[in-house]
Amino acid sequence: MLDGWVCAFLLVLYCSVEVIDASAGDADPRYRVCITQCQETGCVAQRCFPNCKFSSDGEFIDRPWYMQQEPLYLQWKKWDCQSDCRYYCMLDREKERESHNLGPVKYHGKWPFRRIYGMQEPASVAFSALNLAMHFHGWVSFFILIYYKLPLKDGKKAYYEYAGLWHMYGLLSLNSWFWSAVFHSRDVDITEKLDYSSAVVLLGYSLILAILRTFSIRDEATRVMVAAPLIAFVTTHDGI
Repeated sequence: MLDGWVCAFLLVLYCSVEVIDASAGDADPRYRVCITQCQETGCVAQRCFPNCKFSSDGEFIDRPWYMQQEPLYLQWKKWDCQSDCRYYCMLDREKERESHNLGPVKYHGKWPFRRIYGMQEPASVAFSALNLAMHFHGWVSFFILIYYKLPLKDGKKAYYEYAGLWHMYGLLSLNSWFWSAVFHSRDVDITEKLDYSSAVVLLGYSLILAILRTFSIRDEATRVMVAAPLIAFVTTHDGI
């Protein structure tokens, strides 16, 4: 019976892997042609982009926004050539699809969104910011409860033995949602790595905290023995 369930699981997994493919939008030949032409000319239809620069011999020059010499707060409002080409080719292609009564498709793993105030995914940024605000409110409320409303031990330490662990969880959650908002605002290599790495660290710590709290592990040596292999696993698999 068990072997049957295992075979069924492997079959479902195999079928799932088979249907995984690149996003339909960036696999579209017309979209690819648009991108190629944009990178060759610096224009999409009548729109030309000053960030698409070419050297004297005609070679394309494009550096990421964070490698420019202007201050970061100025570069954050701008876009590099590749981003502008992808964005406007996506808009034009989606207009064509809409004219043929076709629904939207994903481009590079993301649904087509219009930029608002320089943000790539304004709805995701808003939800990440709300999550950040709620976690901050919860962390402050917990801090006030532990240190101002409940009695303290000698040395002004909290009686609740897991207070330090929950404080760390709150800080990691704030860090994770902060970088989530930044990443959805501006999807570049460094913000993607910071967002995903922060999420992996939070998930790993959440697993450690769940084990410690579920089994009421209070001894420090035992906590270290439980946490060490999980920390090592998260560290070696967190590819930043």
